[in-house]
Amino acid sequence: MVEREKEHLPRDDYLNRLRNGELDISLRKNALHWIFKACTHYNFRELCLYSAMSYFDRFFSVYELPGDKAWAIQLVAVACLSLAAKIEEVNVPSTVDLQAGEPKYLFEGKTIQRMEIVVLNCLNWKIKAYTPCNFIDYYLRKMNDGDFPSGSKITRSLQIILNTIEGIEFLEFRPSEIAAAVALYVSGDMQEKDIDKAVSVFTGLEKDRVVKCLELIQEMKSIRSSATNVGNASISSSEPHSPNGVLDAACLSYRTDGKTVGSCPSSSHTSHKSVLGDWEVEKWKRSHALSMKKLC
Repeated sequence: MVEREKEHLPRDDYLNRLRNGELDISLRKNALHWIFKACTHYNFRELCLYSAMSYFDRFFSVYELPGDKAWAIQLVAVACLSLAAKIEEVNVPSTVDLQAGEPKYLFEGKTIQRMEIVVLNCLNWKIKAYTPCNFIDYYLRKMNDGDFPSGSKITRSLQIILNTIEGIEFLEFRPSEIAAAVALYVSGDMQEKDIDKAVSVFTGLEKDRVVKCLELIQEMKSIRSSATNVGNASISSSEPHSPNGVLDAACLSYRTDGKTVGSCPSSSHTSHKSVLGDWEVEKWKRSHALSMKKLC
């Protein structure tokens, strides 16, 4: 897993592009904001949430979205969560019902399915979960002489892992490194020799990187406030008008099987179809065909 996780990471320059503004970090925050709310609404597990954001980061790092279109990032977020839920969850709502948490835009089911294919192709269909959640139990057991860790320690570890999603600085580290750092953190105060001994049992990891990640976790002023800040990600009020086929979520209206569900009184969008049209998806594919070959 430590070897294979390297094939399931964002592009190498992703973090720097977020730092220098080449990629709009607010788009990532908005996507995380909605995914977090939707997962909470449906009580999805931590692995599903982290996997969805992993797909999003990998996609966002290589695919150039249409400029100034907030609906595009929302559609990608829905597609990523839909893929993660189908793999990690037992009870999965329909793609239309998945759009909980008061998103600004709603999309028809077949539109989300088309976007899923775009995401899958960009990720080369490598969607096996390699997240800190997959490593944490093993590392905690290693540090506990092979014994199963307590439920409270696992719960605390998962909470910390979720809080690392928001901070882009953690994108510098691989999932296994984050899990190892979290395992060290929940074990309490450790001397240098204890850290050396612990890291030595984490096969394939570099001590310096694990310690650096541990220090970053320790620097978080408040894990609880960090988690709360996810729900406070602001969305710009100057959103562009919806393209043909995308409705404002405020209308609470979409189409399924040829029938309109919900209503949008006194809205200029009532004449629009609630679907991102084939022409739009095809335009994405054509306009980015060359760059996709180079990046994906």
